This record gives sequence, structure tokens and C-alpha cells, in this order.
Amino acid sequence: MRYTPTPLAGAFVLDLEKIEDSRGYFSYMFDSEEAQRHGLHTDVLQIKLSSNNVKGTLRGMHLQLPPAAESKLLRCIRGAIYDVIVDLRKDSPTYLQNFGVELSIENHRALYVPPMFAHGYQTLTDNAEVMYQVNQTYSPAHEMGLRYDDPALKIQWPIPVTQISEKDRAWPLITRGHEKF
Repeated sequence: MRYTPTPLAGAFVLDLEKIEDSRGYFSYMFDSEEAQRHGLHTDVLQIKLSSNNVKGTLRGMHLQLPPAAESKLLRCIRGAIYDVIVDLRKDSPTYLQNFGVELSIENHRALYVPPMFAHGYQTLTDNAEVMYQVNQTYSPAHEMGLRYDDPALKIQWPIPVTQISEKDRAWPLITRGHEKF
């Protein structure tokens, strides 16, 4: 695996290192020891799958607060998505900054999302599927979210939003309602 740091400290884009021959290729998708050397949380307590029917679907921006703050390793296993993270660590020099990257079945990229980062994505194709490895179990009592279109975050989504849940549409703006983080 190649670990490329993002501009947001602690978050990484992971690319496969393929061993190829006439049959195709072989690659590690995750190696706990290697990930630990890069400072990633490697305990996997849940693996989740998200299926999205329509191009333009937006899921996010989600996070869990302490003591249930979680790290995630995400990979698009069908189609393509534009994945975005926002740093919500108040002591971080990149507090409230975002980073986005395309993850697709073609580029085989993964994104590591540290604890206290909001996360969301938009599908760039119909029938996109995303696999998440997370180090905490889901805790509704610790769930928080940000508005995907909050002007303070300046997230540049690549295409118009076609589908979004009422819950994701209703998260408060960063300027009000987020005293918890």
C-alpha cells in the first residue's frame, strides 16, 4: 500500500501496490501492522456496505463524538464516488478545512478518516457501493452531522445533488447548533 498524507493531518489516501502477471494482479487492501506504522487506528469492529442507486446521491456529513468517536477506512467497490472529510479537531491547524478525493472501482483508492472528522460522499455513477471498516460500533447517542452545503465549509461537490436524506439535509449550520465538538 502507498499511504499519501492529505492536507488534513492524520488522514490518508491509500493506493494499492499491485503485483501483476499474465493472470492479473494481487494486492493487499489492508495490512494492520503497516497501517499502525502510519498512525492509523486498526481495530475493526464493524464492516459496513452502502449501496446507492442514483448518480448524485449524497450521504453525509457524519461523525460520532467521544467516547464513540470512530475512524473509518472507505473504499468504493462499485462505481465511483467523491469522498469528503472535514477536520473537526478544535486544536488542529486545519480545523474546519475539508479535503475531497475520488474513489472508484477503477482507481482502487481508499480513504482513511481519523476520529473527529466529519465524512460524506456523493455518488458519481449509478449503482455505486462503498465499503467501510470502522473501529467503533455505531452509537446513535453520539451521532452528529454537518450540513453538506454549509457556506462556512466551502465544500465543492462535483455535480448537483439528486438524492439526500431528510436527516442529512437538516443538520445545523456550523455557526449554530454545534457546541458539542
